[in-house]
Amino acid sequence: MFSVTVRDHMMIAHSLRGEVFGPAQRLHGATYVVDATFRAPTLDDDGLVVDIGSAAAALAAVVGELAYRNLDDDPALAQVNTTTERLAEVVADRLASRVRAGGLGPGADRLTAIAVTLHESHVAWASFERSP
Repeated sequence: MFSVTVRDHMMIAHSLRGEVFGPAQRLHGATYVVDATFRAPTLDDDGLVVDIGSAAAALAAVVGELAYRNLDDDPALAQVNTTTERLAEVVADRLASRVRAGGLGPGADRLTAIAVTLHESHVAWASFERSP
């Protein structure tokens, strides 16, 4: 299996619902380093999994929809408890939509998985992986 990973980052504000989150139930900020990995069993005729520039642009667009916002105010996330794990899923889902819409070029039809990892710090991160 081949893979290509691109990286970006985002700063968000949010609050988490549930006693388990203690003080994180209050509005607070988070900064994430965001890795998106695209997997394919074969390379295209140019020897690529997917064009890195296209993958980076797609990730930047998705991250741009979330960055510098209070996610509590985002209607698309109104029913979502925006844990790191859930945000990894949101980013992966939005990337998958871009892949299906042709946003990563014709070779992206060979992709078998998209994995998104949100790094909260150098010692803690969460991931979500899905098919495109």
